[in-house]
Amino acid sequence: MNKGGMGVGSASIVLVFAVLCLTVFSLITLVVARNNKALADAEASLVTGYYKADTLAERILAGILEAGAMPDTVNGVEIDISWDMARDAEVASYICPISDIKELYVRLAIHEDSVEILNWQMLDIGEWEYDSSLGVWLGEDIFDMLDLDGDDFFNEEQTSGN
Repeated sequence: MNKGGMGVGSASIVLVFAVLCLTVFSLITLVVARNNKALADAEASLVTGYYKADTLAERILAGILEAGAMPDTVNGVEIDISWDMARDAEVASYICPISDIKELYVRLAIHEDSVEILNWQMLDIGEWEYDSSLGVWLGEDIFDMLDLDGDDFFNEEQTSGN
């Protein structure tokens, strides 16, 4: 005689369900961990590249200050030279690469007795491509989308409401 309670079949189904749930959650955890590691590696690479470019930019600045006249290149980096009438100073600008898609842009105003940093910034140089595959409503009339006549729809509502 069966006294009620849970049978062997029910316990097996619960066990299989529990194992399946644990397997799915462990796979989700693994995928999230891999994505986070890839993101952390990319960020570490960017930070390392920035500090290398910053060190190179500092060395170029020191090379400019040590040179008697404005050099065309320092440490293999080309320096663009111009004159800024408003500041009454020579302006030197150069670019230090950070990665394939970023660079450090430096622009300096060099006076007789001082150096003014005009720009020292990281710039994006990669091509930006927008994703147009997202199905966004572009403002078509809802009646055109549903092949309804708006006048018929509103007339039908008014007649059924009376």
